[in-house]
Amino acid sequence: MTEASPTALPADFAGDLDDRTAAGIAAAVGRRIRSGALAPGTRLPTVRAVARDLRVSPATVSQAWRALAATGAIVARGRAGTFVGESLPQTPLGRYQRLHSPSDNAFRIDLSRGTPDPALLPDLAAALHALSRDTAPGDLSAHYLGEAVLPELAETLRAEWPWRCERLAVLDGALDAVDRLLAAHVRFGDPVIVEDPCFPPFLDLLARLGARPIPVPLDESGFRPEEFARAFDGPAPRAVILQPRANNPTGASLTAIRVRELAAVLDTHPALIIEDDHSAGIAATPLRSLAACFPDRGVYIRSYSKSHGADLRLAVAGGPEALLDPVVERRMLGPGWSSRLLQRILLTMLHDADAATTVAGARLEYRRRATALRQALAEHGIVVAAGDGINLWLPVHDENAAMISLAAAGIKVAPGGPFEVGAHPPRDHLRLTLGALEAGTDLGWLAAELATATAATPTYRRIRRT
Repeated sequence: MTEASPTALPADFAGDLDDRTAAGIAAAVGRRIRSGALAPGTRLPTVRAVARDLRVSPATVSQAWRALAATGAIVARGRAGTFVGESLPQTPLGRYQRLHSPSDNAFRIDLSRGTPDPALLPDLAAALHALSRDTAPGDLSAHYLGEAVLPELAETLRAEWPWRCERLAVLDGALDAVDRLLAAHVRFGDPVIVEDPCFPPFLDLLARLGARPIPVPLDESGFRPEEFARAFDGPAPRAVILQPRANNPTGASLTAIRVRELAAVLDTHPALIIEDDHSAGIAATPLRSLAACFPDRGVYIRSYSKSHGADLRLAVAGGPEALLDPVVERRMLGPGWSSRLLQRILLTMLHDADAATTVAGARLEYRRRATALRQALAEHGIVVAAGDGINLWLPVHDENAAMISLAAAGIKVAPGGPFEVGAHPPRDHLRLTLGALEAGTDLGWLAAELATATAATPTYRRIRRT
């Protein structure tokens, strides 16, 4: 005789339930499962019983249950009932970790990094010298009071921002900004629309929140409008995350026509829009902002890592107070603010003519490198879609075989798998970063090795990692 499964009561969910929406209920149940308060195998009460006890509609509870089931937290067993999963899915090995495996000096050239060429960055020493020369000593001393965003920096930024937003917040890089916005506004089980292929850390962040990525395929102009519209057919997406230009990894950039097409879909759906302009400064494509079309629910994030230096750790988020104030208030309980000293360095470089010339030169150089590599590949019959930024998205017959082929030639690249959201992409890819393509790089040799790798086939039965 088997032991009966323990049964939870509706009251077990109400203790810390301050949000009786479907997302709030899913989040509360998810917290209890993760804490062990609801043990694996526990039978959940019926939808109607929970709805009656919480004084919400059965449809609300059903939506919460579907969100939990989609993550594997609960399992429906027909007439037997719904149960807590035998083991809550663990967060898998981060896609970002898989993307950036340890490197060594055995590679002749490393195209895997996704980082800019240090030689194309503005002179940080010159900015520091100018700052120390032109600033009173007391202004550089550490203190806990004052504005989180330097007023002079805010004034400079607002002059070129895509719209007159209510709030600007300086954060520790674009990924920090996305992380904090998701933590503040996305709950367990929430559907979130993402690009496919997508920047891997976005998927890692959603996985840790228990949110559900809804992949929408890209073309050279961003989200495909028909698939974007279909993403709203199911449970209402809570947010949309996108890179408006120089998508990492494809290089796709929004056009004015595509922005209008996507905005027409969003007009009838109240999803938040989180826009990561990670290649601002070095992208040749003009900014076409989808977030600017919805100033009441859009946040535009501008990063300065690729244009002015990754170790500045600075990005600026602009949007409505309702979205950014919770982020700023929560941050005050942790790091508080991004270093005003670093903000002053950035401000100095933004007003320096030499720094501006350097950034403009980098933009032209990355475009030259991309064009040269595409042309060299074309001589071998390999066509790579045109894009912007510092990455190329190279189609290959088999990801693993191509990486092995290139490693044997002393070339390191990034696998395409971590970028792919859907389980079965139409074909494999590798991501190549242009930061390491210096003037002396033998493009003829590199293109020949890349061409060989695109046709490489595995010598073993392939098991695809998801």
